[in-house]
Amino acid sequence: MKVAVDFTAGVRQQGGVGRYTRSLVRALAHSPGAPLELTLLWAGPARVAPPQDWPRTSTRRLPLPERWMTVAWHRARLPLPADVLAGGASIFYSPDFALPPLLRARSAVTVHDLSFLTHPETHFPPLRAYLEHVVPRSVQRADLVLADSEQTGRDLIAYLGVPEQKLAVVLSAADAAFRRVEDEAQRRAVLRRWNVDRPYVISVGTIQPRKNLPVLFMALRRLHERGRDLLLVHVGGKGWLYEPIFAALEASGMSEHVRFLEGTGDADLAALYSGAVALVFPSLYEGFGLPCLEAMACGTPVIASNAGSLPEVVGEAGLLVDPQDADAITAGVERLLDDPAWREDLVRRGYAQHARFSWARSGQQLRELLERLAQR
Repeated sequence: MKVAVDFTAGVRQQGGVGRYTRSLVRALAHSPGAPLELTLLWAGPARVAPPQDWPRTSTRRLPLPERWMTVAWHRARLPLPADVLAGGASIFYSPDFALPPLLRARSAVTVHDLSFLTHPETHFPPLRAYLEHVVPRSVQRADLVLADSEQTGRDLIAYLGVPEQKLAVVLSAADAAFRRVEDEAQRRAVLRRWNVDRPYVISVGTIQPRKNLPVLFMALRRLHERGRDLLLVHVGGKGWLYEPIFAALEASGMSEHVRFLEGTGDADLAALYSGAVALVFPSLYEGFGLPCLEAMACGTPVIASNAGSLPEVVGEAGLLVDPQDADAITAGVERLLDDPAWREDLVRRGYAQHARFSWARSGQQLRELLERLAQR
């Protein structure tokens, strides 16, 4: 079976869909079974090095920049079939919402979430307009539609009318880089490097409205009013519509107690997870919520929103709260500080919950889905 993959996100994005693309396609390449030939296709210069040693895998960079290919495929709809550009394939897989034009290959596409429909006010308007145009057309054309979670699967049925028979859920997992850093000296060195000089809670994600950071600023203020001298360490770069978020931080009076970190790398992020009082993740909606699993893998308790797919990911291994309830977040952090037995129970549950998710299993599941698709 010859499979071509739109690997643009894998070489252009460090986190999010980029991490998903690299991890899942790597697991697919290494999955046991009949011989599988992979061609990884991407547009634009690589910001993350493409793989060099995956079995039976070749790479091919397209001649146009990423934006131009997006315009050609999805706006101008030029007849530039991606399976032909990849040198021919029986299956074409797109892990990033949008399916390019194809000539002969059967097709699969992953839709990570439908927040542009469920929470349109949290999206940058041009991006929302693009997704509203491209995603419905892609899932209609695709022979197989993949979702990150049961919640996203239900949304695809409800909002876009995707038939259940062409829908499958393929779960994400934490990468092997995320393991507890036991070496205290190593953790202290990372904290010094990032100017984290007090106990802290951590949050992770692109700075954008859906991540709901203002409620964290409110909770942090209440913790300080109760004599808890904590920092909030947020790992993630600016995304869109972030100006009101920073205005809310200024209004909270907590600016001196928040550290915004970008470009930490996986090793430092694992150390930051490992040293935190908790990961606090009050997102309004998630298609999966990978930071929750990463934190659990590092032995860090999780306080997360009860919205979207997060109850599926966190299960009974963390504290689920209303994403708008700053008091519930405050109470959860205080209990973690004051109740060591409860904290240890959450850590234990977190390790067990994290172990339920595996890229190897997801890669094997994807192989089997693609093989069935090729046999139709």
